[in-house]
Amino acid sequence: MAKKIAVIGMGQFGMAIAKTLSRKGAEVMVIDRKEAIIEEMADRVDMAVAMDATDKKTLISQGIPDFDAVVVAIGEDFEQLLLSTTVLMDIGVKRIMARARGKNQRVILEKIGVKEILSPEDEVGMNVAERLINPSIVSFLNLPDEFCIMEVTAPPDVIGRSLADIALRRRYDLNLVTMKRGKEVEKDGETITEQHIYGIPRGDSIIRENDSLILFGKRVNVERFIEINQ
Repeated sequence: MAKKIAVIGMGQFGMAIAKTLSRKGAEVMVIDRKEAIIEEMADRVDMAVAMDATDKKTLISQGIPDFDAVVVAIGEDFEQLLLSTTVLMDIGVKRIMARARGKNQRVILEKIGVKEILSPEDEVGMNVAERLINPSIVSFLNLPDEFCIMEVTAPPDVIGRSLADIALRRRYDLNLVTMKRGKEVEKDGETITEQHIYGIPRGDSIIRENDSLILFGKRVNVERFIEINQ
């Protein structure tokens, strides 16, 4: 059964969430005060409603308490986001995810009892900073206790070598989750290269130029692996 999810606030962030959820088969309702934006989204989701998301009676009339989750993605007006989130909590929404822009907003949301807080600007900023400092890093996910899952471009000294020879676990205390490899495909009459998951690598798998390695381990060990093999 498809999940029912409402997204409040149709800025770029909210739109991206709603469109992705819809593509993945969720039953999506979008809510915004601006009718023009709602009209734009009407054909992309199951329901699009122009309304005040702080109005308790209207939210109840739309069946919001019965939704599996509500994402409050309002970006410009924190007071509106806070009021909307509080009302959602009052009417018993099962799962609420709210956007925070900066540390102070996060602290306030935590104080009122929001468990899942989204900080897209912080996450993008961290990714950009990491990639500027170390161009080999494609993306990363920080985990507790200094662990991470990090996608890195294969450094020069491992290209042409097998995974058994590189010995990631023994030499660097890292696990290889999988790899991504470029594949040429035809699109609109042009040949382009797309990255695809390699699958489950084996010891005799050979690293090629432009492969990406998705590694799990402590951040310091990933950075040491990149530095040693540059």
